[in-house]
Amino acid sequence: MIIRYLLVISLCFSQYADAQEHRIQIPDSLKGKDFDYLFDRIEDDSISNEQRELYLMSFLMKARLEKNWEELSNAYKNYIHYAPDKFKLFYADSMVAAAKKSDSNEIIGAAYLSKGIAYYGQKRLAEAMDIYLIANGYIKKTDDKYLLYKTKYHIGQIKFYLGYYDEAILIFQDCINYFEKSNVRAYLNSLHSLGVCYDMVGNHGLSTSINEKGIAEGKRTKNFEMEPYFEHSEGVNQSMIHNYKIAIKKIHSSLPGIIENKDFANETVGYFYIGKSYWGLGEKQKAVVYFKKVDKSYTDRRYIRPDIRQAYEFLISYCKEKNMIKTELYYVQRLLEVDKKLHITYKYLQGKIHKEYDTEELKEEQRKLKRSLDLRKYNDQIFFSIIGGMFIFIIYGIVRYFKNKKEARTKYEELLKKLEQSDNVKDNKSDESDFSMSKGAEEAMLHNLQKFESSKKFLEKDLNLTKLAGYFNTNTKYISLIIARHRNKKFNEYINGLKIDNIAQRIQKEKFLRNYTHEALAVEAGFSSTRRFVKAFINSTGITPKYFIEELQKEDIIS
Repeated sequence: MIIRYLLVISLCFSQYADAQEHRIQIPDSLKGKDFDYLFDRIEDDSISNEQRELYLMSFLMKARLEKNWEELSNAYKNYIHYAPDKFKLFYADSMVAAAKKSDSNEIIGAAYLSKGIAYYGQKRLAEAMDIYLIANGYIKKTDDKYLLYKTKYHIGQIKFYLGYYDEAILIFQDCINYFEKSNVRAYLNSLHSLGVCYDMVGNHGLSTSINEKGIAEGKRTKNFEMEPYFEHSEGVNQSMIHNYKIAIKKIHSSLPGIIENKDFANETVGYFYIGKSYWGLGEKQKAVVYFKKVDKSYTDRRYIRPDIRQAYEFLISYCKEKNMIKTELYYVQRLLEVDKKLHITYKYLQGKIHKEYDTEELKEEQRKLKRSLDLRKYNDQIFFSIIGGMFIFIIYGIVRYFKNKKEARTKYEELLKKLEQSDNVKDNKSDESDFSMSKGAEEAMLHNLQKFESSKKFLEKDLNLTKLAGYFNTNTKYISLIIARHRNKKFNEYINGLKIDNIAQRIQKEKFLRNYTHEALAVEAGFSSTRRFVKAFINSTGITPKYFIEELQKEDIIS
């Protein structure tokens, strides 16, 4: 409880961060931990909420103390995931503020996108759309395809809400093609959204096929989080084709997983289609129970969607039939209020989609065409100057390409040579000045270090400097000195280098690893994220994992 109060103080008064740093300290047991370790603990489902709060706070304070703006932005993003709804948007603002200090379009764009998703999660669609457009402005300036497609996916959700199903289908198909090989959860999300779109355009057979494929792909990839959603989608699909009993059964079976995820929107949609199915079976009294749940969702969350507004029409019809005049009047007024809200939201989003997103590509193309026509007005001399300049640029590009290719090939060959000599670890002994250790102790510790490397204990999870010192029966100061003196590296760089050498050697020998995605290779190598794995690989070898694998495959073809 004390931790929670301290955390609220540090977050609510971020302008007094410097003062807070002296009062709120990272626990001693976590001071030496890196961000990967803390993030893994935060994501551990087996820990208590109190333990998670401790790791969340430590991640935040570490990032703030180090003025690491990317990780500080990630710290607030962690809070968005675990905080109650009433605090999520507060953390979203802090996340964007931290990201802006990084001056990185990628980090700022990602933060705005996460903020938009937080608004969308509360079904505040107008605000979500505004923020998506801001995020898109930053992300378009980067080469990060993942963020580009993630933004595209969420714009697709807005198009779905507006009823632009054919356009949404094209977007989700694009997302499926990209995410299939790069991100399992995003791939399954895109499949689910595509199936729901097919529902709405009346292609119920294709919707069923997509739902079945989604469940099968979830089992294949061992990701079962989306299974309730495919079951839910199929229940809605069956309701639409009047297979009401099947619909009720499927939606009921999906709701526990959806409720566990605190997904009130799909929970509400499920209630509506259960009610509609009971109504179709002539069991109106049962149907009314579920339609009232839809109304309660609107009361509590202000959540409504064009298709589920029909719940009020059913309620009005039921009250009229039962001569419940006062209740009927309540639902009539409610329906008028709902329709007004839908009209305002629809009109706003439609304007944003058309004016600020869909037409942006057309406007850019128009500007290009105008510039092209203006160029034709230049005289021949200017024209040939441009052609000459382009020719020089192309030649420069070609020369640079082959130079970069040659350098990459050299780095590749150096890596192969290094892997061949991996059993003979070179002792890069540095200057002996300021080295306070006897020669005998130094040799014994170096022997232990070589044994540590050959036994591959560096792959052990949660390895840190303190734990390594414990293995060698020494202190952290001496082990740091040995690593610096004989490997010319700091501890984290040293461990990452060993992990990269190990995975590179495995990729060379175990050909099946060459078919793995970067995400899967990161796990094999012992890294907690794809980005950190790729960054460590480049820092250690000078080339990307993709280039390394491609060159190995070329050599296999030649041989």
